[in-house]
Amino acid sequence: MWAALLAGLLMMLGLQATSASGQPAAAPTAAAADQVLTWTAGDDITRYTSAPQTAVAGPATIVFENSEATGNTTGMPHTLTFMTSDPEYNQDVQLNILANPNDDQGGRHTAEVTLTPGRYMYHCTIPGHGQMTGVLVVTEGGGGEDTTAPATSAEVGGTQNADGAYVGSASVSIAATDEGGSGVERIEYAIGADGAWQPYTTPVVVDQVGEHMVRYRAFDKAGNATEEKSVTFAVAAPDTDDTTAPETSATVSGERDPDDPEGAYIDMATVTVTASDTGSGVNTIEYAVGDGAWTAYTGPVMVHAVGEHTVRYRATDKAGNVAAEKSVAFRVVAAPPQDTTPPVTGATVDGTKNSDGAYVGSAKVTVNATDEGGSGVAAVEYSLDAGPYLAYTGPVVVDRVGRHTVAYRASDKAGNTSEPLSVSFSVVSGGVPAPPCPEYDERLTVIVGTVDSGVPNRVTNNRCRINELIEDEKEWTSQALFLKHVDHVLDALRTEGVVDGREVRAIKKAAKQSKIGLPGQTEGYRTIMDGSQESFARWEQVGGGSFGLNPDGSITSSTSTPGMGMLWFPERTYGDFSLKLQWRDDAAGTTNTNGGVFVRFPQVHDHPEETRPEWVAIKYGHEIQVFDSPTGDMYKSGSVYGFDRVGLAGAGVTEKGTWNDYEIRVVDQHYSIYRNGVLINEFDNVGGQTFYPERSDDPGTDGRRFASGYIGLQVHSTSDVVSYRDVRIKDL
Repeated sequence: MWAALLAGLLMMLGLQATSASGQPAAAPTAAAADQVLTWTAGDDITRYTSAPQTAVAGPATIVFENSEATGNTTGMPHTLTFMTSDPEYNQDVQLNILANPNDDQGGRHTAEVTLTPGRYMYHCTIPGHGQMTGVLVVTEGGGGEDTTAPATSAEVGGTQNADGAYVGSASVSIAATDEGGSGVERIEYAIGADGAWQPYTTPVVVDQVGEHMVRYRAFDKAGNATEEKSVTFAVAAPDTDDTTAPETSATVSGERDPDDPEGAYIDMATVTVTASDTGSGVNTIEYAVGDGAWTAYTGPVMVHAVGEHTVRYRATDKAGNVAAEKSVAFRVVAAPPQDTTPPVTGATVDGTKNSDGAYVGSAKVTVNATDEGGSGVAAVEYSLDAGPYLAYTGPVVVDRVGRHTVAYRASDKAGNTSEPLSVSFSVVSGGVPAPPCPEYDERLTVIVGTVDSGVPNRVTNNRCRINELIEDEKEWTSQALFLKHVDHVLDALRTEGVVDGREVRAIKKAAKQSKIGLPGQTEGYRTIMDGSQESFARWEQVGGGSFGLNPDGSITSSTSTPGMGMLWFPERTYGDFSLKLQWRDDAAGTTNTNGGVFVRFPQVHDHPEETRPEWVAIKYGHEIQVFDSPTGDMYKSGSVYGFDRVGLAGAGVTEKGTWNDYEIRVVDQHYSIYRNGVLINEFDNVGGQTFYPERSDDPGTDGRRFASGYIGLQVHSTSDVVSYRDVRIKDL
């Protein structure tokens, strides 16, 4: 299994374990180099467990070990790769080693290389392991370690006057040589006693009139640094008849107080000073805050202190002309306290109750929200019966018979969102009959088959939504009959004023594009994954792992993204349904895929009793197992995981790499699972069963597993490689 996984990962990364000669790495022989350099790795993806820092030029044996002995408890692979694309580092060793504890060498690999003086950059190339990097410094062999710093010198050039000052500008050239053997790595310089160090690449030109000092130093590749040296000189202005002082100006910027947009700045004001001179040129700019001393201006001045402020400024040109002092005045105020308090929400349920407390005919849920943090309420949302959160614009009327839950939350303008709260109640039939809707469809727009018309899915005069009146999941014998049905529905809705002419045309166009009623489209199933990028984008990954879309339209779980999670279809919930799909075991070697299909689980985000979205499906829905292994997990393909086992004989094992048809039919609490057309399991979800007996936090079947919910596909791990395609569903 690991050999095949290793080969696949190598192909994905474009890597192979090689030596400097380009041959596959092998165990060291008796003639191997005396110099052995060892790297180790473990569970950490931010650093190697150990790594050498220095080496001597010449032959060396590279050892890379990533095993249980070096701290790898998860089987996670790592690479040791020498970078050859950066000219700042040596590029003469081609080294790419991939190791994991379960490979055929137990995670320990070696390679023979020849190192040259300089620096080698090494790193791990596996995505997500980008922080595993370092530098190996190699010094000359045979002469001992380089402990001698480079020798440095500097020369000042330019035209000098009679006083020795440089007229107009001076150019400082810096040189360094290294007799220690490792070679000069870099030269740095700084202007003035307090100037910042900068890399030296070309002569430093100083054209400001006055006295100057340039400091310099150098480093070799062994890390030795020279003592700081410096040169001093003066720059004089060239002869000029310039008698005009520079022009100066200043601007103040920052965040304004929203209650005083032309006044105070919140927390900080930034003063930017500019100067120009058409004669000899600007030599210096100075500023002073309040009555403070004049200071050289090198960049925008930031004033943080709360209160009234004045910043003075002036400039001098190279002929010595000084501009008249100017100033800007402004005020800084403290920022108001940040709003970190979410809104407070509440809800009331109104309607006529019977003696049992149930609402007769309908219940009206009114949600309210107030924000005490100060920023104000930005949005209120609600979710009906674990459906998606929708914008709350007015009371929610629930008139369908049964038990209902309305969850609600609110966000303020500072981005704080309240914890979801909910109210639950029952509606019984009464004076107002249930709406005569052929199906239940709470989607936001009218979608015919899989084609979105873009028309809002409004509630019509008979209290059904538009989508609920268009029976696109019925078994139509021809497209003409289906289109006639759509015309009949739309004619009535236009007469009622529910839709206009443009919307009628959009829905009719979607109905024709849906191909409902054409040959092969008569089963009444809605395809929710058809192999297109658009279809795949309608699903959402939560938790670990991931799926990728293949060119043939199937999806396959990732072999490189670790973790256990789920790809789920968030657009709508399903009650009684028939779900059809195909799955294939694509695990490497003798490993058998462990996966599954999740059904009837609630909204995964903001679930009141679970913080990990992927566990909402496991603990509050059911997983129909995909697992053909003759050993290991007791729940095989067709099992309802944690509740109802199916032996392999009943499940009907197929060869790895073979597509299997699955149909999962759920009516009330009765589950039927078909594999390749054969009924392999039936299960009745009754109270008292316990899911995962070892998990004390699982609710079991005490009433919190739902009569409707969402659909999802499991990612189990990087070694459990499973593919799915052609996912279709219809309401029963």
